Amino acid sequence: MPLSRSAHVDDFCRRNLPPESQWPDFLLHAPELNYPVRLNCAVELVDAVASRLGDDRRCLLTPGGETWTYGQLRDTSNKIAKVLTATYGIAPGNRVLLRGPNSPWLVACWLGVIKAGGVVVTTMTMLRAGELATIAEISEANFALCDYRFVDELQMPAGPKLRELVEYGGDGGLTEAIKNVTPEFEAVQTAADDVALLAFTSGTTGRPKSTMHFHRDVLAIADTFSAQVVKPTENDVFVGTPPLAFTFGLGGLVIFPLRAGAASLLLERATPEELADHIANHKVSICFTAPTAYKAMIARGKVGQLASLRRAVSAGEHLPESTWRQIERATGIKLINGIGSTEMLHIFVSAADENIRPGATGLPVPGYVVDVLDDEGNPAPDGVPGRLAVKGPTGCRYLADDRQTTYVQNGWNITGDTFIRDADGYFWYQGRNDDMIVSSGYNIAGAEVEEALVAHPDVVECGVIGTPDDDRGQVVTAVVVLRPGAEPSDAMTKELQDFVKETIAPYKYPRRIAFAPELPKTTTGKLQRFKLRDFYQDFA
Repeated sequence: MPLSRSAHVDDFCRRNLPPESQWPDFLLHAPELNYPVRLNCAVELVDAVASRLGDDRRCLLTPGGETWTYGQLRDTSNKIAKVLTATYGIAPGNRVLLRGPNSPWLVACWLGVIKAGGVVVTTMTMLRAGELATIAEISEANFALCDYRFVDELQMPAGPKLRELVEYGGDGGLTEAIKNVTPEFEAVQTAADDVALLAFTSGTTGRPKSTMHFHRDVLAIADTFSAQVVKPTENDVFVGTPPLAFTFGLGGLVIFPLRAGAASLLLERATPEELADHIANHKVSICFTAPTAYKAMIARGKVGQLASLRRAVSAGEHLPESTWRQIERATGIKLINGIGSTEMLHIFVSAADENIRPGATGLPVPGYVVDVLDDEGNPAPDGVPGRLAVKGPTGCRYLADDRQTTYVQNGWNITGDTFIRDADGYFWYQGRNDDMIVSSGYNIAGAEVEEALVAHPDVVECGVIGTPDDDRGQVVTAVVVLRPGAEPSDAMTKELQDFVKETIAPYKYPRRIAFAPELPKTTTGKLQRFKLRDFYQDFA
């Protein structure tokens, strides 16, 4: 379909969309997906809700007792948009990098950038300077809004080359700039198919991929999965552990509650025990987190703290049937399982209530069509493993990336997962069909960890894989060949782990390391990654 007239003065995103011939098929025929041509998703998520339910309705909460209303969030995001345009010269289409933990301020900045017509690039606080520089390079973002406590990595020589770095949340910077600004601001009338956000996902090669999502996509995930599977009401309180830089967290903690007129309790970080306490203290009714967190809350005797939950969504890693039944027996909660991807923006296979089949991921979310394909791209028979393929109102558009034609084939989004569909149409997860490691919901590229490890002077070469783990699904596991004279030891293991934590985001470090005299390779010298699992067992 032809694109609408863009509101972007800076046409970077339009220029870097993949050719339409490489797009997946988009399914937008459902009545709830019939969006107007001009659409600013931030206005729909906040201003429209304040008009419908009232300015005083509570919106964003913090564990410390802070409460933002819809009127306050509307006004603050308007002020931010006004300062971005009038003071800092942000033009429609400019990319703005955001860095900070989950907080009302981060949400206000996210909305403010979009109201100003900008494109948000939200990053995790765990990322190091070099990783941030790569994201800024790919997105050509030279302006950043950053929580005042997390500016260090952006200011390092290895960090991104920014025109301007503005702090928020402290005494100065953006906090000071909006004090004397009136809240009246007319949001840019973006097109429904203007890019609103760039969301980064790990690539198996280690170089991240930027996915491009339109204003209509933001609303589509709320009007499909959230509205028709989770079914929130304006009286719900949401909570979760994923950062807003993950689209799982962005949807579950911002887009879905705001679209429903509900409230969201934003946690900067929380252990499973702390999460359970927050659920009890704030009478939370909907939770988004990974299966490991639900298991940990039960294991630590926190069942009684979960009494207020009426919905619990699990995604980011496989949910085994045994875990589902353990949680259901202990709490009475029927976990809503699901699979999504950054490319698809959120969950597209799931089930709730009487549609749940324990152990299965679920059924296609209304609005999506899902199939299992063989290696030739033909539908696989029921009961036969194949590649998961999906179409819907959202889909993969990589920013100027040759990997577009790998993810999108013949109109299908090919997610990299192996599934079986049963005779009743339920989809059952079998595993990944690429080298991506999924640990506690994080996608980790083995190649990136390998690159960090071989930078250590004692490492000659290494191979990194995921190995099974009861708590995390998988853990990052390295088989390392040391230089002559360097000895394997517990001290060397810790030294290498600490080295990786200093080089890339700490959640990527290898929790298991085995030392070997050599790595399994082909006759041409290529690492045989599929043999590393057995190799690890031999030398662990």
